[in-house]
Amino acid sequence: MAKPAIGCEPLVGSLVPSKKRDYKVTNKLQEGKRPLYAVAFNFIDSRYFNVFATVGGNRATVYQCLEGGVIAALQSYVDEDKDESFYTVSWACNAGGIPFLVAGGINGIIRVIDVSNEKLHKSFVGHGDSINEIRTQPLKPSLVVSASKDESVRLWNVDTGICILIFAGAGGHRNEVLSVDFHPSDIYRIASCGMDNTVKIWSMKEFWTYVEKSFTWTDLPSKFPTKYVQFPVFIASVHSNYVDCNRWLGDFVLSKSVDNEIVLWEPKMKEQSPGEGTADILQKYPVPECDIWFIKFSCDFHYNAAAIGNREGKIYVWELQSSPPVLIARLSHAQSKSPIRQTAMSFDGSTILSCCEDGAIWRWDAVPTS
Repeated sequence: MAKPAIGCEPLVGSLVPSKKRDYKVTNKLQEGKRPLYAVAFNFIDSRYFNVFATVGGNRATVYQCLEGGVIAALQSYVDEDKDESFYTVSWACNAGGIPFLVAGGINGIIRVIDVSNEKLHKSFVGHGDSINEIRTQPLKPSLVVSASKDESVRLWNVDTGICILIFAGAGGHRNEVLSVDFHPSDIYRIASCGMDNTVKIWSMKEFWTYVEKSFTWTDLPSKFPTKYVQFPVFIASVHSNYVDCNRWLGDFVLSKSVDNEIVLWEPKMKEQSPGEGTADILQKYPVPECDIWFIKFSCDFHYNAAAIGNREGKIYVWELQSSPPVLIARLSHAQSKSPIRQTAMSFDGSTILSCCEDGAIWRWDAVPTS
């Protein structure tokens, strides 16, 4: 298992804000009493870059960010099971470009909602326990990947309803999988992390024919020859506790645990011996009071910045393209005291949304520099 290399001290960012960009609260919505666990802008379709979705309880809601801090509610989907609690939401689309909202949570069922007609498109049953994260392949947005408490990661085709690959088994996670992400340019690669304190990198290269087959499959989805991917190509132990969020930054990985920081590291693989190698920890982005699990950070479309909330309702905005790390802004408001479970940065990073444990959505907008 890859351990951090010795002798390379990571660069740690200063918590003094650079004031490169200032943000102010422009709106606060109280969606309900139940915790909101996820919020996501639609980066799949340029027509809808200002559209976002939230999930909490058995409800998924679609909104639009308008000028002057306005948030317009567009539609709402309420799951038939009132005990459902959605933990994650992602945007996807079918082969024809129709936008889908994909949500999952405590019941372990993935709901694919056709946003064009506000109807349930498909339900995916396969995971044996709750779903902690769903992410969409940016290059093929009909593909989504789901991370589950059942210790597996699954790859789905939202158009055809097929479960293509299951990443689990001999080399898989040994506890809940909390987060998963597609590599931005290498279509074969994903990274997952979880309660076994590891980040695992998987390759789909040798199984890609099954991915292609999923688009033309005409028989029942249950008859598809779903394949198990049992061994990751790389395993990293860069954290000593639960890893609850990981995102690719080019070929590097950003990951966070409950140690009040996000870590940027480089996986250095050994081509001859898959699963082995070293992890070079390059930079650390401190996030005070971020010591409870299931807090996820987000980035703008071009990965210029990352925003993360903490358990006290504050948001830290870090520049990602600088070394050492630069804190762009630290956002706080007297009435924002509840843990922020997830943030969403808009396409250009000018709007930051946070969804909170107390059911509130906060909108922050960049103040124009004079």
